[in-house]
Amino acid sequence: MQLLLDVMCGGIVSYLRMCGYDTVYAGDHGLEDDDEVLALAREADRTLITRDVDLAARTDESILLESREVEAQLTELVDAGLDLSLTSDPEFCGRCNGPLEPVPATDSTPEYAPDPGSTDIWRCTACGQYFWRGSHWDRVAQTLARIENGDGSRAG
Repeated sequence: MQLLLDVMCGGIVSYLRMCGYDTVYAGDHGLEDDDEVLALAREADRTLITRDVDLAARTDESILLESREVEAQLTELVDAGLDLSLTSDPEFCGRCNGPLEPVPATDSTPEYAPDPGSTDIWRCTACGQYFWRGSHWDRVAQTLARIENGDGSRAG
């Protein structure tokens, strides 16, 4: 499933990408006009995720979220049938949605990234950002585990 998030749902972008969803964020493309968002969703055959009732009603492929809180929005997506399990190997860049490729153990990395000889590292082929399973990965995993166990907030 390919997704398009409108600007009201930016807090869940990286979660969806980390769960293996090809997720375009309208804010990354400067799309705030409803007609432009709908055109992109239709052109790219993407399911629209939005909090805008009128916008959701204008397309057959949409998921309407009610909550403003990230964990509650993620719970709503699980309730809508999305599998929010972290992928074993990240596929999409959390920053730009570009494809990730493994970094060979013999390659060097920027100072901010761990040594690929001791940690699995991925690099975005589009923007060059490096990713690994560190503290952010652990926090996302904990959040998703709370949701899976029914402990996610449903407050709006």
